[in-house]
Amino acid sequence: MSRFLPHPLLSCALTLMWLLLTRFSLGHLVLGSAIALFAGLAFARIEPQAPRIRAWTPLLRLVGIVSVDIVRSNWAVARLMLTNGRHGARKSGFVRIPLRLRDPVALAVLAVVLTATPGTAWLEYDPEAGTLLLHVFDMIDEAEWHALIRDRYEALLLEAFA
Repeated sequence: MSRFLPHPLLSCALTLMWLLLTRFSLGHLVLGSAIALFAGLAFARIEPQAPRIRAWTPLLRLVGIVSVDIVRSNWAVARLMLTNGRHGARKSGFVRIPLRLRDPVALAVLAVVLTATPGTAWLEYDPEAGTLLLHVFDMIDEAEWHALIRDRYEALLLEAFA
């Protein structure tokens, strides 16, 4: 059964989503189920290795920190956009940040955190050098960004995944 339906929850959720997005009929139920079945089979083939989480408390702390950072960043970006940067010269910039993280899941979490935070965007990761290229909407101090990523986010991810 698991070979035919490797991800039953995923397939069920996709079928329900299909029915919510279309109207309910027998044809849509069959079509949505077939698409969900093939999606589950495709996901089973490309599924990465399961992440090995060593500690959950750093991840919970990270969720709290990121939530506060997203709210603060929303306010800061909104203020800069509404005032057109009149209270100071806003300068966008790129910064290369060396990372100690090597775990693909931890890097993916860091990418989501940085991209979800308004004013920053993860642009590129160089696996050989272990550096991240980050775009910052309001670049004030490059060293501050190095310390922020290293001490605030990367340290918790290393604690959780390493």
